[in-house]
Amino acid sequence: MWMYLGLLAALFLGFHNLCKKHAVQGNEVFPVLLGTISSGFLLILPLYLGSVFYPEYLISTPLYIPEIPLKTHGYIFIKSAIMASSWILAYQALKHLPITIVTPIRSAGPFFTFIGAILIYQEQPNFLQWVGFFLIIFSVLLYSRIGKKEGINFKKNKWIFAIIAATFLGASSGLYDKFLVQFLTLSPQTLLFWFCFYTILILLVILSVTWFPYTAKRKAFKWRWTIPMVGILLILADYFYFKALQDPDALIMLLSAIKRSQIFIAVVVGGLIFKEQNKRKKLVPLFGIMLGVFLILYA
Repeated sequence: MWMYLGLLAALFLGFHNLCKKHAVQGNEVFPVLLGTISSGFLLILPLYLGSVFYPEYLISTPLYIPEIPLKTHGYIFIKSAIMASSWILAYQALKHLPITIVTPIRSAGPFFTFIGAILIYQEQPNFLQWVGFFLIIFSVLLYSRIGKKEGINFKKNKWIFAIIAATFLGASSGLYDKFLVQFLTLSPQTLLFWFCFYTILILLVILSVTWFPYTAKRKAFKWRWTIPMVGILLILADYFYFKALQDPDALIMLLSAIKRSQIFIAVVVGGLIFKEQNKRKKLVPLFGIMLGVFLILYA
């Protein structure tokens, strides 16, 4: 069941990436990020209020958000800091690079998660899983050659380094998620609510320095319907992802790889919507990544 939940998370993440690309075009990254996280927070806020004021109705349901100790709040804040850093870098890169380049690079995230899962959680891959992961990495390298034809030099472009750093931080957060869900036994809705809450606080601090004081920047901001959609789709994707992680048999290395199947939506649908270049050539490494994911699932 946890694999199917992972595929559901991938589906929502694919459409999340499309909306995110539209939301950041011509906009400052930080206010867009604040708008998306705030939208997700407002979606789950009624569950928290219901758990506080009407616990008798929710306590017997999977929607109840219980009180958690102060130490656990600290652990969730660490996740918020990691993901806020990852998103800031990823949004900046997405603003300056084609979605058909950004998404495949992010697809290398399972490789970092794969190594961490072996070293930290002693998850044991088999031969086909090794082949699948290295096929994903090789396919990402093929994207770098295609990127050069679009004027993107992978060695000199700072946004390439930004998306690589964002990918590494995202993979670290994925490993940390297993600790939060399986070892601290946090429910998906509890983790999502407090994660959004602390991320909003972090972004408000950043915006108070970089955006709120500047009238010109505020006036240049363009509200788009995709901004709240990004947050709503992310909440749905993370909910199914955390539900999958609740299964004690779930392997974080495989879940991370399954989530990469979102690339199909980003490259095929996103390439058509945003009219990006070399779509046919990008289908070759896309096939390699999908084959890598299939090998991991098959194994």
